[in-house]
Amino acid sequence: MATVYEKQAKVFKAFCDETRLRILQLLRSGEKCACVLQEQLNLGQSGLSYHMKILVESGVVESRKEGKWTYYTISEKGSAYAATLLKRLTTPKAVKEGNNCCKTQPSNNNFKTEKHIKII
Repeated sequence: MATVYEKQAKVFKAFCDETRLRILQLLRSGEKCACVLQEQLNLGQSGLSYHMKILVESGVVESRKEGKWTYYTISEKGSAYAATLLKRLTTPKAVKEGNNCCKTQPSNNNFKTEKHIKII
C-alpha cells in the first residue's frame, strides 16, 4: 500500500522530465494516439511507453485502448489534483505546527531545575 507521500511523489515525478513536459504540451490540444506521440517526439515504442506509464500512474494522464492502439489525454481530475497539491504544499503558514527550533529550546547550561525536597 502506497503512502500518501509516495502518491504525491508520483504526481511530481510526472513533471520532472523534459520529454514528459513535451508530451503534456502535445496533449493540451486533445487526445492523441501513441503513434502520433511517437512520431512527433521522435521516440521509439519503449521510450514512449516508459514516459506514458509514469504520466498515467501519476493520474495526470488517462489512457484508453482501441484495437491495438492506445490513446492518451490529460485527466481533468488528475490535473486539478496536481494543481491543488502544489498549492497546498507550497503555501506558507497554512498549517500551524509546534515550533521545535533549537533556538526556542532552553540549553542545558541555562536550564534551571527545581528540586523538591520533602522534609519529614
